[in-house]
Amino acid sequence: MRLNTTGNTFLGFLLVGIAAGLFCGWYFGPSMISVAWLGTLFLNALKMLIVPLVVSSMIIGIASMGDVRKIGRVGGTTFLYYFTTTGISVLLGILLVNLIRPGEGVVLGDASIPQVVAGKQGIGFSDLILSLISPNIVKSAAELQILPLIVFSLIFGGVLTTLGEKGQPVLKFFDGLNEALMKMVRLVMILAPIGVFGLIASKLGEAGGGDAVWVELIKIGKYFMTVLIGLGIHAVIILPLLLLLLARRSPAKYALGMAPALGTAWSTASSSATLPVTIECTEQRNQVGRRSSLFVLPIGATINMDGTALYEAVAAIFIAQATGIALGPGQQVIIFVTATLAAIGAAGIPQAGLVTMVIVLNAVGLPLEGIGLILAIDWFLDRFRTTVNVWGDSVGAAILDRFFPGDHIPEPDKEPA
Repeated sequence: MRLNTTGNTFLGFLLVGIAAGLFCGWYFGPSMISVAWLGTLFLNALKMLIVPLVVSSMIIGIASMGDVRKIGRVGGTTFLYYFTTTGISVLLGILLVNLIRPGEGVVLGDASIPQVVAGKQGIGFSDLILSLISPNIVKSAAELQILPLIVFSLIFGGVLTTLGEKGQPVLKFFDGLNEALMKMVRLVMILAPIGVFGLIASKLGEAGGGDAVWVELIKIGKYFMTVLIGLGIHAVIILPLLLLLLARRSPAKYALGMAPALGTAWSTASSSATLPVTIECTEQRNQVGRRSSLFVLPIGATINMDGTALYEAVAAIFIAQATGIALGPGQQVIIFVTATLAAIGAAGIPQAGLVTMVIVLNAVGLPLEGIGLILAIDWFLDRFRTTVNVWGDSVGAAILDRFFPGDHIPEPDKEPA
């Protein structure tokens, strides 16, 4: 039987891969590091598609809108959605961490600044602004710096629409490139069940297996649960309500359609690596217009980080509680603002939130050593917040599709029995 990557049979294989990875990594521990190459192969295949897919998607998404004034309306609505949902998630995180107070009783000890953020003490908002424009777009592409690629593609696509007939051959090229890349996505996704098994099993193996992970969870279990509760409320209540009220879609049906992308997001912990699958699921399984998906999703994979923003707010106040530093209302407002803005600059790669958290901690004078408290389980939480990030992107695409409808992909053929 042909494996249809838009069908429920494929989703079943993917879930089996995730379950097998969890089981083997938990019980066989470090020995599962030997299967890491399976996950690396799958992840590299997805990353191979990111740059050409982002560039072609943004150019075609912009060009399909035609009227420059419409680009402004769509862009404004998109960013309003992003800022609103990110702000809601941060506010939710701040309320929960003040209510549960997971940092009380946790001892910082002799923790040092983790290597992942060492040397980043001087990072600030000016660095995020500068990251929008690259002096060398080829170098940015090679290093998977997606934000400057999006800015370049937005401008390039907009300029092409002003060239009339001269711009049409270029647009047709990128349109054909985008179609070819989406077919490549379907080929790569054949590897997904084995790939996610390798990613999850090896990561648990690197962490020392289930017993080692459980020890770390016990140490800061209240923090872990605070973040999960916040992510759960945002993903299961807030975003579905927006989907139901604004997009007039069934949240359960839409979530089922996004299941392969959500599973990939949880496995890879990367919004950017999941982007090809997100576009595939949004267009093929949920019938969102191509115009909306190609414009909203690449931008969302880079700047719409609801889960990351919530996590950064919770983590910052948790560190304050653990170190005995009282934060007044004014300082918590600063955390709200900085967590919202810093999450926008978080690249869609694993644990990028740790780096942007430096901005949040510096804004209210909290010690960077506190990041060491959460580092041991951050890789695990990263998977949950990435899944929420991708879910938020897909909900945004559905909402924009209702207000600015575009071309829809025909229903995929049914799987052969």
